[in-house]
Amino acid sequence: MCNAVDRSFLSDRLPNPYTIRDAEDWLHRVSQNESVSGIYRAIVADGSVIGSISIERKEDVFRIDGDIGFILLDEYWNKGIATEVVGQLCRIAFSELLLERITANVFQPNIASMRVLKKNGFVHEGTLKQAIIKNGILYDLCIFGLTKNCRNPVNKTKQ
Repeated sequence: MCNAVDRSFLSDRLPNPYTIRDAEDWLHRVSQNESVSGIYRAIVADGSVIGSISIERKEDVFRIDGDIGFILLDEYWNKGIATEVVGQLCRIAFSELLLERITANVFQPNIASMRVLKKNGFVHEGTLKQAIIKNGILYDLCIFGLTKNCRNPVNKTKQ
């Protein structure tokens, strides 16, 4: 799945190509950090892994904030799956990690991810101009935030 996903707007943190060793390293990290400093989930449909989502607590004075990231195979885009799993994981992270906010960093052209976040109550808090580079191209970085106590769709849904 990690080799088949569209990498256009992903961090270079995800190795390419993604090897068995990379998967083993990731699963070890998940096993060490699950419900301690992060929440990690596979996205499954029809018995197959079609994506991944995580929220990882930041460190130091930022420890009340978590970074969210998600990937989904493109044949499952525009079906409401990402919107649903983002909402579910945010509820879990606020509860289990005791976060006050969740932050999403989105490449400026990634309108689909911005739409998913907005549907879950995330607010565009600002844009860092020419803040990231991917494949030799400079991109603006849009910062989205969701706070635990704000009134938004993610907090209105029952767990």
